[in-house]
Amino acid sequence: MSRREDYPHFRAIPTRWADNDIYGHVNNVQYYAFFDTVINAWLIEEGGLDIHRGDAIGLCAESHCRFESELTFPETIDAGLRVGKLGSSSVRYEIGLFRQGATESAATGWFVHVFVDRATRRPVPIPDGIRAALERLEAVEGAAP
Repeated sequence: MSRREDYPHFRAIPTRWADNDIYGHVNNVQYYAFFDTVINAWLIEEGGLDIHRGDAIGLCAESHCRFESELTFPETIDAGLRVGKLGSSSVRYEIGLFRQGATESAATGWFVHVFVDRATRRPVPIPDGIRAALERLEAVEGAAP
């Protein structure tokens, strides 16, 4: 479990009726969609990622989610984002999903992007604008993953 103050950036993500499963809570696959949303919105809005024409793109190499408590429609999720490790061509994002106003996470996880050349799919250095945006999200030493 992580705490709200462990994350430098948040994005509100409304749940949808279709996110619930037959058991009455948000289906586990949707948590990964929330991860993808907070990460890619940051990259596009703050890092200048051009998802259609940019030379470098981020491909998911690894992801993980730990479910701590149920989320349900019609909640709005506060998705916290930080960078746990920033390499030359890869980044490990750490995400916390929170109910609005909650101090402890309902789910935590990580997501690793490797930046590659769009055409060759070979690793490339993280573009400067994206790197600068990611550096602003680097985790404080000692924060829970």
